[in-house]
Amino acid sequence: MNTAHILTAFDRDLEAAQALVVRMGGLVETALLDAAEALDTRDEEMAQRVRKGDAAIDAMEEEIHTRCAQLLALRGPTAGDLRTVLTVMRIAAALERSGDYAKNLAKRTTVLSQMIQVPGASGSIRRLARTVVQMLTDALDAYIRRDVTLAEDVRRRDRDVDQMYNSIFREFLTHMMEDPRTIGPCMHLHFIAKNIERVGDHATAVAEQVIYLVTGAMPGDDRPKVDSTTAGL
Repeated sequence: MNTAHILTAFDRDLEAAQALVVRMGGLVETALLDAAEALDTRDEEMAQRVRKGDAAIDAMEEEIHTRCAQLLALRGPTAGDLRTVLTVMRIAAALERSGDYAKNLAKRTTVLSQMIQVPGASGSIRRLARTVVQMLTDALDAYIRRDVTLAEDVRRRDRDVDQMYNSIFREFLTHMMEDPRTIGPCMHLHFIAKNIERVGDHATAVAEQVIYLVTGAMPGDDRPKVDSTTAGL
């Protein structure tokens, strides 16, 4: 049996799966930014493109899952290689869910375009989305470079996203109390903000997978959270 040939085939298949993850991450980042821009500019055509584009993200996640399942079944990876395969599958799942959130944002954009505008709200949402996309970009960079320090930094920045989300939540409450006409759009906007905050959680999960991949263990401390919007509920 040609062991060198088998190892080369495994490496090639694994690299192909990892390349798909990187491409998938780029699609998700674009979808989130485009959905936030569509909300800010009330561009229903752009929102529709984001919704349609989610099918490509889903298909890519399915292809990654299939490739990884074949690697596990046919190649029997061990130790570090096994961790890499598992990490690829988990990152792909986090990206697929993030793509769903982008699609949901685009769906709400279509509804909100028919409602009165809430002053400053879409800009706040867009800033939150940019912050979260940067987290996701850095988490994927950490994965490519196997950079634990960058992954830890992404993990810490989840607190910043939580604080931004809390601030937006309070902003919406103020609008609703001052003008009952904004209750409907603010409810939709809050749903959007919460979805984007959850993408931040998925970016953090990607960073934690990087730590697992490099060190062989998940972070031992609890993920820092400062979401106060559900306190007392």
